[in-house]
Amino acid sequence: MILSAILEEIVARTRADLPARERRVPLDALAARAGAAGPVRDFAGALRRPGEVAIIAEAKRRSPSKGLLCADYDPARLARAYAAGGAAALSVLTEPHYFDGALEHLGAARAAVALPALRKDFVVARYQVVEARAWGADAVLLIVGALDGAALGDLLAEAAAWGLAALVEVHDERELDRALAAGATLIGVNNRDLRTFAVNLKTTARLRARIPAHCTVVSESGLHSAVDLAWLRDLGVNAALVGEALVTQPDPAAALRALLGEVAPVAAGEADSHG
Repeated sequence: MILSAILEEIVARTRADLPARERRVPLDALAARAGAAGPVRDFAGALRRPGEVAIIAEAKRRSPSKGLLCADYDPARLARAYAAGGAAALSVLTEPHYFDGALEHLGAARAAVALPALRKDFVVARYQVVEARAWGADAVLLIVGALDGAALGDLLAEAAAWGLAALVEVHDERELDRALAAGATLIGVNNRDLRTFAVNLKTTARLRARIPAHCTVVSESGLHSAVDLAWLRDLGVNAALVGEALVTQPDPAAALRALLGEVAPVAAGEADSHG
């Protein structure tokens, strides 16, 4: 998979930032903090709800494609709203330059609720895995398209060493084959094309058929309605990661309840993207 120019830029900026971060907080000191971070919550287990599609509710202030999403951004308040609305887990953006994220956002959101939390970032180095645990993360995101050679396997092993789940994100068949060969069992299928940013939910349907039954499957991007979730459930998808459809709403808890089908009918035509 060829990364889009913006994603190449984000990954390059992440790599460029790492030396300064390591100078500020050396790995040994970070590892000591990670070791004292308390028990890891079971992120993957929280997504396995027989007969349901669990929601990973995402907290993010901005995105490169949509700009500012939430002017009054408060990760702890969002986390509480998501918990009240029925989320199974949290995802918190920590990338600072393009998403206005911070590790402090992760720490605040996780401390506010009992839900397990994913550090959503562009993880390319062992240091970031340790950093995630030091700030309370229960899982990290590993984007196959951003990791060359043995890096994916090395980072999966590092996450496992800290007791963290690794949500391994794929966009096509080749990336899925790499993820499975590396031993990933928590697979995120991103419906957004990294080159055009167009979203097609058929990506989940196409790749789901190739994922072994023992894996936990998460659909990402473009999910907005209870109809979407019912479609995912029928495909055998375990969970959906939803951000913009929630964070942009004045009442995220109510929006999440509606998404889970507890309220309100779905407007005609919302399922068109499945066809």
